[in-house]
Amino acid sequence: MSWNWKKKTLGLVAGLSLVFTAACGGSDTSTSEEKDANEGGEAASQEVSYQDYPKTVKVGTASQGGTYFIVGGGLASLLENELDVTANVEVTGGPVHNMQLTQAGDQDVGFVTLGPAYEGYTGTGEWTAGNKMEDVRIAFPMYTTPIHWWALEDSGVDSIEEIAGQRVGVGPAGGTSGTYVPLIHDVLGLDTENVQAGASDMASQQMDGQLDIIGYAAGIPISAVSEIEVQRKINFFGIDGEMRDKVIEEFPYFFPFTIPADTYTTLDHDIETIAMFNFGIVHKDANPDFVYDLVKAYHENQDELIGTHASMEEAVAEAITINDSVPLHPGAIKYYEEIGIELPESVYPAEWE
Repeated sequence: MSWNWKKKTLGLVAGLSLVFTAACGGSDTSTSEEKDANEGGEAASQEVSYQDYPKTVKVGTASQGGTYFIVGGGLASLLENELDVTANVEVTGGPVHNMQLTQAGDQDVGFVTLGPAYEGYTGTGEWTAGNKMEDVRIAFPMYTTPIHWWALEDSGVDSIEEIAGQRVGVGPAGGTSGTYVPLIHDVLGLDTENVQAGASDMASQQMDGQLDIIGYAAGIPISAVSEIEVQRKINFFGIDGEMRDKVIEEFPYFFPFTIPADTYTTLDHDIETIAMFNFGIVHKDANPDFVYDLVKAYHENQDELIGTHASMEEAVAEAITINDSVPLHPGAIKYYEEIGIELPESVYPAEWE
């Protein structure tokens, strides 16, 4: 990784930590001793019945054609090559679904954006019905997920304002796209007819001329978009100015982001838009030695993951501090402390000793 890219990522880490802390009411910076005193001297740790070290794991991703699914394949290869653990990559609905599956113990590793992670853990998202997913733990950082829109050139649509009243593909239910793109349209008063489907399905519909507009969130470049632009001319656009400010005020886990002009073959200008950061999650009962080995192998073999998808250049260890609201797994904490990462007090779980 070049130093310039690392400086960019570390700058993002610092900025997002401040933004997210302010937006979510600030992090708990009290010491463990202060917490004990506030709780009447009771021990802060809790007993957890950890699982045995696994021989096989399920990795929950999202729809085929999206970045999660591609990165999931890279992570599976890493687990098999470095830890001799067989990994089955499974198609899911995306971050919201992955929070639910991980909480229920139905998958071993999942991928999420920070918005659904926070909303799920705290039970504040409408999709949670007030149920807190407090058994989920963050294990490792991934990359930035921007949202951008594209339309067939012959539709005449080339800006977010022009999708008002139109039929728009928004991604699968349970994913970052399927959850947040319709909400963004609502906040902006665009009154769109939202079509929920996976990236590959939407790409096929657009190439066949059945779907003019798609709004999607994933690590860039999105392979499905690259497939579309080979066959059809498309217009790319994002969201900026007052409209962007309005969305970020409503959903503070988003932050301003610029998609570079060379991201796609036919993209000849930068796109101003919004984005969220991604993390890998596990259940709190996951074996600590396995989580430690997973996180260690993940960071020590980052080049292998970058070979899977370019967005993984952002998966530096320091990016774990972008999150200061959802607890980390003790196995992950052990690794990050060993390499000198100073973690916020707020990410130490109740079972930490």
